[in-house]
Amino acid sequence: MSKVAIIMGSISDMPVMQDAIDILKGFDIAVEVDIVSAHRTPEKLFDFSKNAHTRGISVIIAGAGGAAHLPGMVASMSPLPVIGVPVKSSNSIDGWDSVLSILQMPGGVPVATVALNGAKNAGILAAQIIGSSDKSILDKIIAYKEGLKEAVYQSSENLNK
Repeated sequence: MSKVAIIMGSISDMPVMQDAIDILKGFDIAVEVDIVSAHRTPEKLFDFSKNAHTRGISVIIAGAGGAAHLPGMVASMSPLPVIGVPVKSSNSIDGWDSVLSILQMPGGVPVATVALNGAKNAGILAAQIIGSSDKSILDKIIAYKEGLKEAVYQSSENLNK
């Protein structure tokens, strides 16, 4: 069974990252959640990054605010796909510092980046990555997207009543 690791630089990122946890649990994907600070716990960061794939992790979602080095540092050491979630934090420059820190990775060290505070989309993207090789997850994603479409049609119908 595939598992997604959701890590964040500090507990203050949890309200944003909860959206990824919720969406993945809705797809019945196992989730491991931890705090791994790139700046305050570099040894933990190195151990996590180098060994996540040996623990059954398939995708890593890393949320960080401010300088937001966590996703890139993890991607530099892990063979797994990393999805970065820029978090608008209290010391942020309106979130742009986080977005650019995660988005502007050098060639050879990719980090898929979602919108500012976009943990829900990070969870969906992680599920889609897993779904590319797991039909049961793929079927759940197809049903989820069908539900999104139906919600729009229902809203349109209600609007015109």
